[in-house]
Amino acid sequence: MSRGAAGEARPVVIVGSGLAGYTVAREFRKLDTATPLVIVTRDAGDFYSKPMLSNALAQDKGPTQLVHTECATMAAQLAATILAETIVTAIDPVARNLTTSRGEIVYRDLLLAVGADPIRLPIEGDGAGDVLSINDLDDYTVFRARLEGKRSVVIIGAGLIGCEFANDLVGHGYQVALVDLADQPLGQLVSPKLGTALQKRFADIGVDWRLGRSVQRIDRTGSGLRLTLSDDMVLTADLVLSAIGLRPRLQLAQTAGLATARGIHVDRHLQTSAARVYALGDCAEVDGLVLPFVLPIMHAARALAKTLAGQPTPVSYPAMPVVVKTPAYPMVLAPPAVGGARAWAETVAVDGVRALLHGPEGDLLGFVLGGTAVAEKQALTRQLPPLLA
Repeated sequence: MSRGAAGEARPVVIVGSGLAGYTVAREFRKLDTATPLVIVTRDAGDFYSKPMLSNALAQDKGPTQLVHTECATMAAQLAATILAETIVTAIDPVARNLTTSRGEIVYRDLLLAVGADPIRLPIEGDGAGDVLSINDLDDYTVFRARLEGKRSVVIIGAGLIGCEFANDLVGHGYQVALVDLADQPLGQLVSPKLGTALQKRFADIGVDWRLGRSVQRIDRTGSGLRLTLSDDMVLTADLVLSAIGLRPRLQLAQTAGLATARGIHVDRHLQTSAARVYALGDCAEVDGLVLPFVLPIMHAARALAKTLAGQPTPVSYPAMPVVVKTPAYPMVLAPPAVGGARAWAETVAVDGVRALLHGPEGDLLGFVLGGTAVAEKQALTRQLPPLLA
């Protein structure tokens, strides 16, 4: 198979059918209905909301119910050719050509929206291979199948995703333990008192915290798994879920000779170091920022669609607080984009915590809110500087 050759107009090709890829496709079609559009994806190509995976139990939805639009319908709506279950193995930026498991594809412009992979820690024991990670709908399908008839889950990683899954599972009667090397949940994303408030509220609903420890070993038992922690404490569980973070997928870009750092390096027009090759979403690094969240992807997708349609548009990011899906203890986080030690000004009320971070001139640089304090989100957001002006 060779697409876009022999006199045909070269297509815009998008690699990846996640939120980033499909959002660019939708926005591009609003501006250009004529240019051929090809989407190459290694999965089934169905559109679903990835953020909903961590609270699907609360919504009483199984994997099939999370599919918003099936692949064939997406193809029709976008007037696109979608090559599902197709692997891209190489890019030739000079010839503007892709090698895939289904043949060669030439392109006019190429967008890499290839996402990220879960980080896996080296753990000893014959049960280490049974640890699950959830990064897409296929992973979630496996998780729900293995969860059937089980009662206890250990989650490795008390970050955003780990806390969201813990809340979802405890809310449906599962026994949940959270293990993290840090001494507080969410690490440096939140202030100490907010971390304490979250920890207390989760403990009240049944979460078993095991902070300041790592998992050294996982062994199979007759009916489940036995985890040995770094302080020799032993936990047992039916399932173990790893949620310690994501690492941008870089191999394809690196093999093609594209510049990479923490992600695929792109400029403000989301162009990589190769002409007519762009990157977006979890795999991209824009001005030093890797922002694997919904709102940055939406802003970047709209800007890139204009560029692809002939209206070069640099991306800009306003302040974009992250709403954490932990209904047992609601949180809104808007920490500064650059990490490091932070001198939070914390205010603690009976049912909420507000922590503000100010600059030398007294201007607001960031905030984190918990409990009833989340009601201040809109007012505080208006005071924040843009993430990328």
